[in-house]
Amino acid sequence: MSEEKVRREPHLSDSLISRLQHTLATCSQLIEGGDFSNSHELVTALVDFLTPISVSVVEEASNLDLEGTSFEILTEIDCFISSPSRNQEVIDALSFELPKVVCKFARASKRCSEIAERVVGHLVSRCSPREMLSILCEALSSPSEMFRAPCYFAPLIGGLAKVIILIQRRHFEQVKASIPVILGVLKSVSLEGDEEDKDTEDIFQKAIAVADSIQAVCKKLEQKDKTKLCAILGMFVLQVMALVSIAMGHNISSLLPIMLHLSYFLPFCGLSYEGLIAGPDVDKFTTICRVKFPDDGDDRMAYFSHVKHGGSLAVIWGYKSNETSTAADADFEAVKNELQMNQTKRWQAIGMLKHVFSSVDLSWELKAHALDFLLCIMDGCVHQEIQNDNMDHSTYMPTLYMALQAIELVIIYAPNAVLRKKSFDALKKVLADIPCSLRFDILKALIQNSESSSMIAILLDCVRREMYEEHSRSISVISGVSEAEVKYSQCLSFWSAGVLELVELVLKPPNGGPPSLPEYSDAVLSALNLYRFVVIRESTGKTNYTGVLSKDTLQMAYNEWLLPLRTLVTGVVAENQQDHDHLASDRVCALNPIELVLYRCIELVEDNLKNA
Repeated sequence: MSEEKVRREPHLSDSLISRLQHTLATCSQLIEGGDFSNSHELVTALVDFLTPISVSVVEEASNLDLEGTSFEILTEIDCFISSPSRNQEVIDALSFELPKVVCKFARASKRCSEIAERVVGHLVSRCSPREMLSILCEALSSPSEMFRAPCYFAPLIGGLAKVIILIQRRHFEQVKASIPVILGVLKSVSLEGDEEDKDTEDIFQKAIAVADSIQAVCKKLEQKDKTKLCAILGMFVLQVMALVSIAMGHNISSLLPIMLHLSYFLPFCGLSYEGLIAGPDVDKFTTICRVKFPDDGDDRMAYFSHVKHGGSLAVIWGYKSNETSTAADADFEAVKNELQMNQTKRWQAIGMLKHVFSSVDLSWELKAHALDFLLCIMDGCVHQEIQNDNMDHSTYMPTLYMALQAIELVIIYAPNAVLRKKSFDALKKVLADIPCSLRFDILKALIQNSESSSMIAILLDCVRREMYEEHSRSISVISGVSEAEVKYSQCLSFWSAGVLELVELVLKPPNGGPPSLPEYSDAVLSALNLYRFVVIRESTGKTNYTGVLSKDTLQMAYNEWLLPLRTLVTGVVAENQQDHDHLASDRVCALNPIELVLYRCIELVEDNLKNA
């Protein structure tokens, strides 16, 4: 039946309802008479009859006649199913197909969605819970692309929340089967859905209803089974926290009540803020769940891919909202103080936060909150480099390195200057928390693996600042002794030949040839400034910790770094001066600072070569 006919014939709604009534009545008579073969064909015919109408509802969302027709169809089905006198075999036969059929009509309007949910609720209350769990999971997993919308899924997830309560045995197995299906739907809605979709909040409220049901079941179980199910519940809640943050992160005021509700589950599951932000609680539950899914490998664990995001976000919300920390039964001040005093836990927390900073799906508003939290625990923190000299710091360096890379992403891509500055402050504070003996290696790795000229420039400036501070500290330590007598030691870990490797990385890239200009102007200027700083400090202090003043090194820098760069800069400037457009003028202006520092470096090298 075409959509045009639905629009043009004013009495078509009546004929559709009459046909629906006749089909349902005939189906009922056949089943009650034991004619299951023909009744099955009739159920299939019912689905085939209703499907084109539901398709028209989606394709013509603004058609009020279709909305009215959908409402009448759903009302008729609801009346039929909810009749107390209806034969149970009839209900059972229809239960296999009706959930999918009625939820397709839920897209017509809010009132249609409500009736669809009511129909699903009637089926859940009258049919076998275990059968309905399978039916609803199948309906959640199988909609065509046209119907993959929150308003289709919400009544089905609401039905699962009711089913879980009704299951009498093998609770863990049943929940284990349904949770991945629900999370798959929520992930799809979060990553692919429309941020402005008014039904998004509703589907997450239904997910919370599922969590409520699992919690209610947990309370009835013996300790062993309760532990397993609580682990699943905890992982489910953390994953939902992450997914709802992705879906609604741009609407913080609407997101807060949901995060508040989800936070109430944390203490019940044995999850604490300290355990979440430092990671052990998440790792413990991940291990339990992986053990409990032995037949599925890691396939089912993929549905919990955002639990670390969720664990971090749970604590971040506790930092932003007293109500949320109260709901989680957490003393946030105590957690903050512990992280400030305990370097190991602080580093673990930084490692957890990297999941938030590196996520392309979370909003900048939430990343700003994460930065505020990170700065909060870094301010006033106690550096324990001396106290824990026997501690193997290196085991934490890969985690801190990845966290710093994640913060770099915020610095590079943040949409405003305030957020960029805040993320740069966080970068500096995390670097300062790393022992100086390892800080250079971290910075070197960050520079080597960065493709952003501006980021490389920032990191090289950090190296120069570290060298300046080390030099100042060493002078104050040996006050009254000439700079020539300052010995290379652990406190001068940046004053080594390694710093020249960083300069060479920019001025003579590993892939050969001079650096690309003007694309890498920022990095080149920063590398030249670093080289000039080292040459001046070493020559005025009559030291050579870095080897920069050795004749061979000076000659190498002159012939392989500076002269090729001068040729390149001169050529690019000459080429652009011939053009008179705005872009050419900008290129020349960008190269002017490089020219000035480059010629100063050449002069310094030539002067030192004379004395070498």
